[in-house]
Amino acid sequence: MAVMTAGRVVGVRFHDVGKLYHFDASAYPDSQLGDFVIVETSRGRQLGQIMGIIPPDRADMANLKPIKRLATARDLLMNKLYEAKEVEALIACREAAAEMGDLEGVKFIKAQYNYDGSMLSFLYTSEELANTNKLRKRLGQQFRVRVDMRRIGARDAAKMLGEYGACGGPRCCSTHLTDFSPISIKMAKEQGISLNPSEITGMCGRLRCCLIYEYEQYVEAKKGLPRINKMVGTPHGEGKVIDLNPLMGTATVIVEETRYEVHRDDIQPLAELHALQQKAAQPYAKEGGGVCDCGARIRPERPAEEEKPAAEVGGEHPARPPDEKPPSGRRRPRRRKRPQQPGSAEN
Repeated sequence: MAVMTAGRVVGVRFHDVGKLYHFDASAYPDSQLGDFVIVETSRGRQLGQIMGIIPPDRADMANLKPIKRLATARDLLMNKLYEAKEVEALIACREAAAEMGDLEGVKFIKAQYNYDGSMLSFLYTSEELANTNKLRKRLGQQFRVRVDMRRIGARDAAKMLGEYGACGGPRCCSTHLTDFSPISIKMAKEQGISLNPSEITGMCGRLRCCLIYEYEQYVEAKKGLPRINKMVGTPHGEGKVIDLNPLMGTATVIVEETRYEVHRDDIQPLAELHALQQKAAQPYAKEGGGVCDCGARIRPERPAEEEKPAAEVGGEHPARPPDEKPPSGRRRPRRRKRPQQPGSAEN
């Protein structure tokens, strides 16, 4: 069975800071970066912009959808026209939800029109699931378009609203983060950040996305440092670790009510230091043969060699009696007796 392969795969983005979705652009080989295209998605036809050329081996070729066509000037003009109506639609949605009164705890964030106005989506956040069918039908009759109610998370809502973060600068999610990474409280502990909620939570009420930026560097830098409250040996004496500076590779050690900033190369575990000191203070328990208590191996003494004749030591053979034959290095084989033939007489 032949497998169809796409000759040209592009990454299309539908929002200013959003994910890239892969599409087959084989039918439009002249398309370039920055061109606007019309594609078919699960939410209908959408207007997107080509932001990159994707190698075929990195794309999901089985679920790849083709580009419908290149966007025209009329498509871009209609998209701008319906974007201007989104604020009015959001206000109408909030007023309708307030009149119904059964959507408490639901916060509507944004209204989004399709590029040609054929679909209107309302994005909202809520702690619990909410039934928005009545509101959807009412808004559908009011705007005479297909209405979609979509629930999003707190981070997605903060990304759409933009504004400024707790650090005083623009929010990372609305400037350059195209995807959200999982954040845990362990990342703040590894970096020595205060666990005060005001210090580690963002404007969305979740843990700050920036906690992951330097997490791996701190984990790697702390591998050669002792833990806090551990007793260690230093050039200034034995002390207790009270603070760490992983990026500098130092630890703050208190020795007899005096604080010292000690580098990791000068820090020695106390148990290992005591063991070495005890071994150094003990004399060798075994002299000569055997194994030393300090762990070093000592060769056993060789036994005294027996005295050999001077002639043998010098490499000459000792004198032999005159009637003694010298030993032969080769042994003569025995002669076999021939069997007597029948009828033969002995002499």
